[in-house]
Amino acid sequence: MDFTLSEEHRQVQKMVRDFAVREVAPVIKEFDRKQQMPPFILPRLAELGLLGLCIPVKYGGQGMDYLALGIACEELDAVDTALRTALSVHVGLNSLALLQWGTEAQKQQFLVPQARGEKYAMYGLTEPAAGSDVAGMLSTAKRDGSDYILNGEKMWISLATKAHHILWFAKTESKSDDPHDAITAFMVETDRPGVTVGDIHGKLGVRAGSTGWVNCSGVRVPEGNRIGLEGEGFRIAMSCLDSGRYTVGAGCVGVIRASLEASVKYARERKTFGREIGRHQLVQQKIAGMARDYQIGELLYHKVAWMKNRGQRNTRETSTLKWFATEAAFEAANNAIQVHGSYGYSDEYDVERYMRNARVTTIYEGTSEIQQLMQAGIALGYRTDGALRCELPAFDAAAWQAER
Repeated sequence: MDFTLSEEHRQVQKMVRDFAVREVAPVIKEFDRKQQMPPFILPRLAELGLLGLCIPVKYGGQGMDYLALGIACEELDAVDTALRTALSVHVGLNSLALLQWGTEAQKQQFLVPQARGEKYAMYGLTEPAAGSDVAGMLSTAKRDGSDYILNGEKMWISLATKAHHILWFAKTESKSDDPHDAITAFMVETDRPGVTVGDIHGKLGVRAGSTGWVNCSGVRVPEGNRIGLEGEGFRIAMSCLDSGRYTVGAGCVGVIRASLEASVKYARERKTFGREIGRHQLVQQKIAGMARDYQIGELLYHKVAWMKNRGQRNTRETSTLKWFATEAAFEAANNAIQVHGSYGYSDEYDVERYMRNARVTTIYEGTSEIQQLMQAGIALGYRTDGALRCELPAFDAAAWQAER
């Protein structure tokens, strides 16, 4: 592995950092207080090409690799998690699923406008009574001729009131006793009759992001909207999470970095007992931990990106990244508040928002407990990753250079 960023990667890093710092950072506190998503976020992500960053050029994207996606997530999350969440959901949980599982017709219908930023996308797996227990979902999809009739409700859905397309998971008839084999995936346009959406307010963190619910009541979709085969929905959902968890983990590395930078700055400015608080050993201990975890997290997401670029299955490594980086981000933000003292408890400084935002990352897209169970199962030999019908395409550097 070569850890040197290419010129193209550095350009992505600078572009995303400039956008987040110059355009979002000055207003994010205001939108966080109002619990509103800045209306310019999605259009600007589209203008910058980020909504199709790692989607092939032939499908309307920029054709860059998965490391570029991770770098963008780190830079966005370093300012606010709401920015990275939008990218995670649109690209990681939806568009990459279409790239991996969609037919050519589905890619033209859904992926191309999403990669161009003409349409926004979300992911519909979690329900009011089904989170970690995916097989406990109650949403149904019943055959009616060449169509399906969808019924059910999804909860805690990012971009619920902003997106045009949702990757919807529901139960169809199954000949197996395993409830996982009854899950099937569909792409659903939110302007179809019977689709209703709404916002959720009162969240602890990511208040400047869009979170809500989506309900399908007698929604008719053609067979051509089904992604994969009947009963493949669970595999599709888990492959989506391999991509989504990668973006979450990479983003949380940005939270660690932001917490570290804020703490170093404050520790050099604030004085107690006649000297900078950075001279106190217990403050140094906290800052050293942040610096250590930033380096570990960066190495982890660069490794996963390297594996994705080579087309290698990375479920275990992505789980490790997601587990470590989310927990480390929350700890770094919590310690940053301690370094700032009473000021850290006020929204005068950003660190209290970092902590509130980081907390949810240990819950969504697979809780820390689920990641631990996965790691233990793999280590003990109780769990093996079954073969998928299709893998996420490897990055073709030669093709990308030819398309530029």
